Amino acid sequence: MKDYCLTLLYALLIFWGLADGIRAELFTPKIHSGKVGQEDSHGICKSMIEAYVCEEHLVTTQDGYVLSLQHIPVGISGVKSGAGPPVLLQHGLLMDGTTWLLLPREKSLALLLADNGFDVWIISNRGTKYSRGHTSLSPDESAYWNWSWDELAAYDLPATFQYVHNQTGQKLHYVGHSQGTLIALAAISRNQLLSMLRSAVLLTPIAYLGHLTSTFGRAYAETFLAEDSYWLGLNEFVPRGTSVAKFVGLVCKVPGVDCTNILTVLTGPNCCLDSVIIDAFLQHELQPTSTKNMVHLSQMIRDGTITMYNYNNEDDNWEQYGQATPLVYNMTNIPRDLPLFMCYGGKDALSVVKDVLSLLDSLKDHDKDKIETKYLVNYGHMDFVMGGNAKRDIYNPILAFFRRH
Repeated sequence: MKDYCLTLLYALLIFWGLADGIRAELFTPKIHSGKVGQEDSHGICKSMIEAYVCEEHLVTTQDGYVLSLQHIPVGISGVKSGAGPPVLLQHGLLMDGTTWLLLPREKSLALLLADNGFDVWIISNRGTKYSRGHTSLSPDESAYWNWSWDELAAYDLPATFQYVHNQTGQKLHYVGHSQGTLIALAAISRNQLLSMLRSAVLLTPIAYLGHLTSTFGRAYAETFLAEDSYWLGLNEFVPRGTSVAKFVGLVCKVPGVDCTNILTVLTGPNCCLDSVIIDAFLQHELQPTSTKNMVHLSQMIRDGTITMYNYNNEDDNWEQYGQATPLVYNMTNIPRDLPLFMCYGGKDALSVVKDVLSLLDSLKDHDKDKIETKYLVNYGHMDFVMGGNAKRDIYNPILAFFRRH
């Protein structure tokens, strides 16, 4: 009953957010690609990073979206010893690049990588606060939101890889969390990125969602709420408007209310989040996505498959894919010699163990010295990017993995 009430509360919050119509302040860049000058710098560097060199860059995708990209070229000392290998950090669903900067400096993966000589790049997907630009469309137009994670895999990720590769002249290490793992697996399975990819770390890997146990996620998919919203013309999925953020903030201050329960309903229990990190999370997240993306994810939950977006109309599928059903992302196409490091948790209600094992089974022929896994029985979905013990349990092993490859 308690879980049901929390789910209902959050569904109402999301509905209010959709109805709110409040948009994040839109930064209109003077350029569409390249490094942003200090006078035009209004992004994550300025808002989240102190004591480190941080550059703002913009990347334009083939379909016209202008993405915000941060570059941390050196560690806290400010001294760069040679050209360290580049690492691209890719956030998950309803978050943006600030994901990697919510923890204190000494625990943040982005800053740990920089302090250990890596060349760090942080990307934010289309539609999030600092990546709302487009060469011809406005976020107020429905056409702007006509995409799902298919397009993140087909356009956002390749454009970002190409930009960083052009800037550094080196292959990239990659770290993805949640949806950030999904789009990487999808792209790699279709032979994208490979010429520029050195290795991939997948935190809470998602290829299959059929066993998802998230109270909200399961209810959201099975009630076809995303489809109903899309049918009503609510093309932008806004999990927080100004009114929602204020309401949640007030609720979290009520004695006896543990705001980690909101995350529990969404992601399952998390072992290692404290009140400070929850406050930081509520201040900077949740971020918008497209309603079409939520429809696509709902399809995955109901069907237990990893396919392209299903238009649920044979004519539309034929027009898009040349067949009556959507194309399948075949995980067995992932090259056997690509170094992979997968980390997953026993308490995760989104990247559920059964689904991760299905992914690993599809990779059973992977070269044994090129795939590593780490299972943390008490970890939940957000512990991998916000947990107080993540440096010890996950990030130090990531550093070691990158040094081996």
